[in-house]
Amino acid sequence: MKRLRRTKIVATLGPASNTPEMVENLHRLGADVFRINMSHLDRGQLAAQVAMIREVEARVHRSITVLVDLQGPKLRLGRFTGGAAELAQGAHFTLDDNDSPGDTSRVYLPHPEILSALEPGHTILIDDGKLRLEVEEVAPGHRARAVVRVGGKVSDRKGVSLPDTTLPLAAMTDKDRADLEAAIEIGVDWIALSFVQRPEDIAEVKKVARGRAQVLAKLEKPQALARLDEIMDVSDAIMVARGDLGVEMPLEKVPGLQKRITRNARRAGKPVIVATQMLESMITAPVPTRAEVSDVATAVYEGADAVMLSAESAAGQYPQESVAQMNRIAEEVERDNLYWTIIKAQQAEPEATGSDAIAAAANGIAATLGISTIAAWTFSGATALRLARERPDSTILALTPKREAARRINLAWGIHAVVTRDASDVDDMTFRACKFAVRSGLAKVGERIIVIAGVPFGTPGATNMIRIAFITEEHAAAA
Repeated sequence: MKRLRRTKIVATLGPASNTPEMVENLHRLGADVFRINMSHLDRGQLAAQVAMIREVEARVHRSITVLVDLQGPKLRLGRFTGGAAELAQGAHFTLDDNDSPGDTSRVYLPHPEILSALEPGHTILIDDGKLRLEVEEVAPGHRARAVVRVGGKVSDRKGVSLPDTTLPLAAMTDKDRADLEAAIEIGVDWIALSFVQRPEDIAEVKKVARGRAQVLAKLEKPQALARLDEIMDVSDAIMVARGDLGVEMPLEKVPGLQKRITRNARRAGKPVIVATQMLESMITAPVPTRAEVSDVATAVYEGADAVMLSAESAAGQYPQESVAQMNRIAEEVERDNLYWTIIKAQQAEPEATGSDAIAAAANGIAATLGISTIAAWTFSGATALRLARERPDSTILALTPKREAARRINLAWGIHAVVTRDASDVDDMTFRACKFAVRSGLAKVGERIIVIAGVPFGTPGATNMIRIAFITEEHAAAA
């Protein structure tokens, strides 16, 4: 199934999309990656969800990527007498370690690590930022007295956000560790980690994963942005989690951060997903707002590897329409000459490695000769990812003997992954690259493709060869 766009679409599974028929429909309409959100799924159901996706994958004969999103720590208030309280602007309010029900003057905060880390002047946000408090004085580990800057009604167990406070919390809870082990045992492709504050958070997950799944850092806290380069170095991919970023930072800063993160990720050759509220109104409406269409288009124009649907596909009334709409937006943007002007203007210099040099050369040759397909023989997927970093006009046909590699790189921009046995020699490499280009609908008889590979075959990281090949009737017959 040939996609008409390079940008990938991530669709979140949920009650609205929890059948094999719906998963297949969403895939055919444009979903390349399915996200399973462990915040809303019992661990016992995970294997069934993944099996459902793999069943569809076998039916459509196309690699489908599974991304499991770990919940991360959930910071919440305790309970109130009567279930709620009204906090007046300018009033004083205390968060403490007393587990009795709260009132208009205080509430229990069941997180001693927060009470130990808060300092005077720090901001406390409650209920996705609807209420804002400023800490005035603290008794470390016991209570924090704050003044209410933005008041309102607050009820039991509302979430707490701390934009100024670096917490001595690991990004993984006990639940996350159990979910992570289960996901890796089942054989998912990507793990998304929430609540990332430091590179060590990612390193901890990678230590458990041991290469059995790739690790994606969700950037949703200001503390992570302060160490962006370090986090990007240790991550396999990045997600711009705009929902939480928009709570913990001024909203007007989020678009600029999205652009900065997207460009930095591309420069590093790491896939980047733009997420949250992209077609939010389609949860309840069959068409999006004009602003939402513009928002998705902006992410595509910026060269994001993927754009993501959350509740739109998981719990909305129009999951199929949401995927189809996002697909149409991406296709239309990529037909615009301005898109390619922007993409080329952001192109980074290749790094001083053989793989980067070959990828840059293949991109240059394809542009000069007007070649529409670059076939990359890749064992681990790294060669295809370096090509994706170049953002060529050509489709990237990644040929790999490892199904796991095909699924993982399917997240990245412009890659059409095919699983096949490794090449035995240069002639076999060229012939089968041409055959699969025809079979995938990427080239026709009489056209040329570029083939890149590493010799000796089957050696990870050995990309050192580039070749131009003509598609013949023999290739078409073999396809």
